[in-house]
Amino acid sequence: MFLHLGADTIIPLKEIISITEYKDDKSQINKEFIDLMVEERMIKDVSDGNPKCFIVTEKIVYVSAISSSTLKKRAQNWKCVGEEEIS
Repeated sequence: MFLHLGADTIIPLKEIISITEYKDDKSQINKEFIDLMVEERMIKDVSDGNPKCFIVTEKIVYVSAISSSTLKKRAQNWKCVGEEEIS
């Protein structure tokens, strides 16, 4: 199954490692991670300037304008039998 991240971006559920809330100034570790991904050119911003979460896959990190809780609910609704639950 697939997950729509916004801005015409859809990725396979099986590629998702984590969905994490994007907090600019509240989490130093998240900021450092995002900064490193930008530096390594491993980030794709599909948030249209309104980042609410970031989605980590093996190859790229997506920044989305859709909240992490909404994406997690969408992913769980599409969860197939035998797939691991996203928490």
